[in-house]
Amino acid sequence: MEKPRLQFWQIWNMSFGFLGIQFGFALQNANVSRIFETLGASINDIPILWIAAPTTGLIVQPIIGYLSDRTWGKLGRRRPYFLTGAMLATAALFVMPNSPVLWFAAMMLWIMDASINISMEPFRALVADLLPSDQRTTGFVVQSFFIGLGAIVASALPYMLTNWFGVSNSASPGEIPQSVIYSFYAGGVAFIGAVGWTVFRTKEYPPQDIETFEREKNESKGILTGLKEILVSFAEMPKTMKQLAVVQFFSWFALFCMWIYTTSAVTSHIYKAADASSALYNEGADWVGVLFAAYNGFAAVVAFLIPVIARWTSRKVVHMISLVIGGISLASFYVITDPTMLLIPMVGVGLAWASILSMPYAILAGSLPPKKIGVYMGIFNFFIVIPQIAAAGVLGYIMSTFLNNEAINALLLGGCSMVLSGIMTLFVNDADR
Repeated sequence: MEKPRLQFWQIWNMSFGFLGIQFGFALQNANVSRIFETLGASINDIPILWIAAPTTGLIVQPIIGYLSDRTWGKLGRRRPYFLTGAMLATAALFVMPNSPVLWFAAMMLWIMDASINISMEPFRALVADLLPSDQRTTGFVVQSFFIGLGAIVASALPYMLTNWFGVSNSASPGEIPQSVIYSFYAGGVAFIGAVGWTVFRTKEYPPQDIETFEREKNESKGILTGLKEILVSFAEMPKTMKQLAVVQFFSWFALFCMWIYTTSAVTSHIYKAADASSALYNEGADWVGVLFAAYNGFAAVVAFLIPVIARWTSRKVVHMISLVIGGISLASFYVITDPTMLLIPMVGVGLAWASILSMPYAILAGSLPPKKIGVYMGIFNFFIVIPQIAAAGVLGYIMSTFLNNEAINALLLGGCSMVLSGIMTLFVNDADR
């Protein structure tokens, strides 16, 4: 079936839920290391505690993709999963900042990340479901805009609550500051509200032959059948997907370094704060939230320029340029001493982030068989979470053995990894089926 072109506001509505999803991810990325350190985690403990996030994505996303490919009901194919994940994630966002001890916070990270992934995975498939090939880049770019917009507000929430509304950003040792707690509450409300907008403002196309669809679904029932199809699909993935896997590995390894070590790097290397309960540490941690908001804000703006640049060059060229600039920008943290000056490299990181959120998916979508878009989008997540699992497993050892336990060196490593991912983009075959 030739898919009809959608109006811009239809694309806007179908992507709006990502605003809420990114509230969840941004609060997680900017504050979970802070919560862990507040509850007593050492710098070498942080990577292994973060392993929950990529592991849940590795398990949840292909399963949700497989199930949503075989779902049809009153809410359509993908929307039931949007709504279920949003309700679970909202509950987790309310509980996470009230974690009494470190092990409970680590457990809540598992639950929160799994819930966010349940909502997120079908959003990628929805673009491929509803948009013709020439509108897919726009669809993923609008998603990138909402990701950036949501992250601007969510990342800066503790800073805004402290500086604009007088909410305390410090607490007794072992206690989470009120600014962080209230930020997570606001994120929970935003998550369910934004996803609900997409669920009730977007219509999906039913299967062309509902009887055939139901018969094929019944024939492929069962956990073992589903697992077999996921494994077979993994083994038969398109060539373009394999090439993008290498690019994804190095770019997401870099992002993981940034997410888990920026707070420690900025507070120790620039603010010279050694005590996680000190006012100076919390000032630096709040500024990291502003920096994360800055790169997401630039990503939201530049997202609409990326398709234009891609038309002048190509999707893989614009992705390569973005990643190289982002890697150099991340590495430049090593030589910057003024916290305000850190806003400059955040522009480059934002360019890379905008491209990472759109270009790989725009390139990938055209190479996928239509009946397996959900499961392949889930499998593609392997190449996001595997590098993060690898990073969680080895970064503690690398930090203690080669990087002198200095978090700023982890950002330098991440920058080099992102530059390498940009170079590998040149070897990707960008062509529709």
